[in-house]
Amino acid sequence: MEKLIIPYTMKIVLNFPGFYKNMKKKFCVIILLMASLHTLYSKDNPRTEIRDSVNLGEIVITGSRPEVNLNNLPMSVTVVGNKLIEGRFEQSLLLVITEQVPSLFITSRGIMGYGVSTGAAGGITIRGIGGSPTAQVLMLIDGHPQYMGLMGHPLADSYQTLMADRVEVVRGPASVLYGSNAMGGVINIITKKQQQDGIKTGLRAMYGSYNTLSTELNNAVRSGKFNSFVSLGYNRSDNNRKDMDFEQYSGYAKTGYDFTPNWKSFVDLDLINFKASNPGTVTSPVVDNDADITRGVTSFSLENNYEKTSGALKFFYNFGTHKINDGYVPGGTPRNERFRSSDRMLGVSLYQTYNLFQGNRTTAGIDYQHFGGHAWNIFMDNTENKDIARKSENEVAGYLNFQQNILGKVVFNAGIRIDHHSRTGTEWIPQAGLSYFASENTVLKGIVSKGFRNPTIREMYMFGPKNPDLKPERLMNYELSASQKLLNHSLSFDLGFFYIKGDNSIKLETVPTPIYMNTGKIENYGVEFSTNYKINPDWDISANYSWLHMKHIVTASPEHKLYAGTSYTRRKWSFSTGVQYINNLYTEVRKESFTLWNVRIAYKPANILEIFARGENLLAQNYEINAGYPMPRATVFGGINLKF
Repeated sequence: MEKLIIPYTMKIVLNFPGFYKNMKKKFCVIILLMASLHTLYSKDNPRTEIRDSVNLGEIVITGSRPEVNLNNLPMSVTVVGNKLIEGRFEQSLLLVITEQVPSLFITSRGIMGYGVSTGAAGGITIRGIGGSPTAQVLMLIDGHPQYMGLMGHPLADSYQTLMADRVEVVRGPASVLYGSNAMGGVINIITKKQQQDGIKTGLRAMYGSYNTLSTELNNAVRSGKFNSFVSLGYNRSDNNRKDMDFEQYSGYAKTGYDFTPNWKSFVDLDLINFKASNPGTVTSPVVDNDADITRGVTSFSLENNYEKTSGALKFFYNFGTHKINDGYVPGGTPRNERFRSSDRMLGVSLYQTYNLFQGNRTTAGIDYQHFGGHAWNIFMDNTENKDIARKSENEVAGYLNFQQNILGKVVFNAGIRIDHHSRTGTEWIPQAGLSYFASENTVLKGIVSKGFRNPTIREMYMFGPKNPDLKPERLMNYELSASQKLLNHSLSFDLGFFYIKGDNSIKLETVPTPIYMNTGKIENYGVEFSTNYKINPDWDISANYSWLHMKHIVTASPEHKLYAGTSYTRRKWSFSTGVQYINNLYTEVRKESFTLWNVRIAYKPANILEIFARGENLLAQNYEINAGYPMPRATVFGGINLKF
């Protein structure tokens, strides 16, 4: 095993005599300090942000837990806003962000629906870390982890545009704040909230190629201290191949109450049921390979916001039931067994940020998660059901993140997390970085961060290759980046370089018998670039590019990924178009290269009505993302938006 590189200053801390021995005592002291300092700093006035001499970036929360200026964070973060999300007229949120984020790629195999099990799509990679099933990139909704209790990965069909106000993507490890599964990066969906008093209702309906239908109805209310948002959706498609139909019902409800200017809370519920059919590859077709999946997420958050301190106490519960028929080859015999599973994931998160002195932000937090479930086979001939696994695990962690502004020119960030898993033991995760404001319009950044992932219950206890002795995956990430703004901030550039090295990756070994082992290695490096130019209030152009070199190849990770797009709005008309170029996409059997051209146009004959149309893959490219699943050629859709 290659030795992981840890920054020299962190080695001094970790090797200091008695550090491990006294850690529990120190951890208790930190929590007591959190409580006492909260009382000390709580005031009647709402908290204001630290005033830096330079303020170039928008406010984000994913890289730091509390709200912070993006330029104060040393890691690479991309924000996809609500205007762009709504202007794409897409049902799936992942389809929108894959264009906008360099080094991010998401697999797909049809016009709608990702599905599950063998041949599923929705595999996510960032900088070549991830894959299918996605367990190395963490999906969040309002900061809550979304992976399944048994399988340890998210379900791509769960993330709809109907619920998203914006999406924040951290490119690179975020394990200090979010723990396991965030080793490749984090995608955080920030849900909608009505900000002004009043009632807003919207309806979107769209129909197009392959009998594809997408509908959504939403309602937002704000009345004084009370706010709510409710959305219902229905989507279906025959898709571009026989026996690949998809149908989905979705609902999201969120209600919040602002007790005082300093304290607020919300509770939400997200429910989705989808049915997806998988016809197999074109060379190895399958009959009756069907899935019926129900997923639910509910959470409660109590947040405080004062002049010198802010934080939150959050509870979340993820649950799901899964009914899968793996099908059979044409002319063969239908399977006697059907796979069934139910899983759960419960979590509690407590964190508090303090401005201890001028220019300082110190965040201390605790996370607890309990996850697991039951998987079994049922038999059609009424023989006894067979258990596959009935397991659960626990994970508890504490972390400390420190940010200091020095003379308005340098922001220093450092953090450490201690994470204990009931099976794999204790893991230490350090992180350190700098942001340097070279001028009013120029920011230079650098970060060294560790990422890790604990093995899932599936990998340890389910199916043939299972191995209960698996250890956590680990990697170290090194990156340098620069941001430049010109022409009164209407033109921006971001350029970054990264190097990733890791070991202990879980890999399926086949000799002498199939088994999961910690034998995989990671060594990736590359370049990321993005730019945006707001030419005038009506017209803007944007582009992003990433180049990735992998010593150890990971499927669904393109070597070159380029997107360039423009949007124009004038009175009642709006128009946007974009071209995405993918070169040397590694599938299971070959490299793919293709160019996709998409167009969207909309017209508003009245304030409450918008008529739109969109076309995708208008160059009619013949390509595959999942080996054996040809993607659809040119497709067109049309629909309406009603807002009142």
